[in-house]
Amino acid sequence: MKPRRNPLGDLNAIGGRIAEIRVSKEIKQREFISRLQTEGLDINPTSYSKLEGQTRQITDLEIIIIAKVLGVPVQDLFPNSR
Repeated sequence: MKPRRNPLGDLNAIGGRIAEIRVSKEIKQREFISRLQTEGLDINPTSYSKLEGQTRQITDLEIIIIAKVLGVPVQDLFPNSR
């Protein structure tokens, strides 16, 4: 994974955790976006990158689909749930 150029933002609490889980499962961002789109989440690479960088808000539907695609319970996406 390329090092992040900018620090994480503060518009969502789970973007960094999503990136952690995705990387730990060795899923490339492009592949992950494709899987999300297959599940019905219409998201483009720029929007997804902003989500992981916590510079955009995330909807409840996005959280549910992301957890499903990662194969983790929703609560595992939240930083203090570990």
